[in-house]
Amino acid sequence: MLLQNNIDIQTANLTLKNERPAVNTDAIGIFDSGVGGLSIAQCIEKQLPNENLLYVADTLHAPYGEKSPQFIQQRVNEIAQWFIERNVKAIVVACNTATVNAIDQLRQTISMPVIGVEPAIKPAANLSKNKKIAILVTKATAENQRFLALVGQYSYNTQVTIQPCPGLVELIEQDKKNTAECKSLLNAYLLPLLAKGVDTIVLGCTHYPLVSDLIKDICGNDVVIMETAQPVTEQLQRQLKLHQLINSNSRLGTKAFYSSMHCSKQQALFSHIWQRPLQLKHYP
Repeated sequence: MLLQNNIDIQTANLTLKNERPAVNTDAIGIFDSGVGGLSIAQCIEKQLPNENLLYVADTLHAPYGEKSPQFIQQRVNEIAQWFIERNVKAIVVACNTATVNAIDQLRQTISMPVIGVEPAIKPAANLSKNKKIAILVTKATAENQRFLALVGQYSYNTQVTIQPCPGLVELIEQDKKNTAECKSLLNAYLLPLLAKGVDTIVLGCTHYPLVSDLIKDICGNDVVIMETAQPVTEQLQRQLKLHQLINSNSRLGTKAFYSSMHCSKQQALFSHIWQRPLQLKHYP
């Protein structure tokens, strides 16, 4: 584990100062509790095609949304240490729950760029005509003080409804997003929001874009659905440029995928979401 307390933070800092300096051909580490972060990885691959990507899904412990902050921090630190040992040049925390619970302490511990995922609250508040927006989140995110502070900071004169969606990540991880059970769950979460006059919905979990078509079908064309893959990719690009770490190779970058619950069903799910065959390896 990377750190547990202040003493370990200091030790980790000393260790990391002695790490090999990053070079522009090093990989970018991307992780999520499961397959949701693939929506971020796809956007990164599209806009930064020459970059080498190393993706980790902590599926064995998914969903993070039902876990304690301490457990989430422990898993984030362990995965970050694994990335560091493989000489990544940047880490993308492609998970909203992990971002709000662990990214601050992670940034204090390591010196490389660490990019997180935050719900697009400010853009949604600015865009909403009715000044009524909703944020779909996991239970852990809904209860997180860092997230609640963001809502308070960016909501302005807008009515913000925080909608926890227990059970949704599990259905997506089980590849049941096109089932009647999933549609019924989404209806239960979305219809009350529409009744309130919400006209802008923020997807506050990287799993949720994988069911965005279902969400759009329920909400209709008058409701704007906001995702975070593009802003995250743009921030990653800015950080790589700032640190002179953009891969200057002309060839396409390599992609490697790992899961803490490696099995044929997982590989099929990964390939389905990635939209082409891939080789899933076991993490760690």
